[in-house]
Amino acid sequence: MEFLNKLELKGVVGRADVNTYNGTAVCNLSVVTEYSCRDKDGNPAVETNWFNVSAWEGRGMPDLYQIKKGCWVAVKGRLRQRRYTTQENEEKQTTEVIARSLEIIPREEGDEHPQPQRDY
Repeated sequence: MEFLNKLELKGVVGRADVNTYNGTAVCNLSVVTEYSCRDKDGNPAVETNWFNVSAWEGRGMPDLYQIKKGCWVAVKGRLRQRRYTTQENEEKQTTEVIARSLEIIPREEGDEHPQPQRDY
């Protein structure tokens, strides 16, 4: 049996920052997704999740500077966990998506999907 670390997301960008490291651009963005489900009483509910995504320029990537808050994206990639130490010397752990490919999805006319309310 082989290991598998694969993830696909489709959602709305909450924030997007492009920086350059050693001459290569990377876009760090947050993507919100929604999942329709039922609560414990059986009533319709929506589960909202925010994902931190890192997209490096290259094959499978659009112009990273075109990724803006409010645009729809489809992301394929893998999860990565990493540990870091804060300025207050606290050990923290975070999970992020490392994008293998990212597509900006054009919004259709009349698409009423709400804009993200927060920039996680």
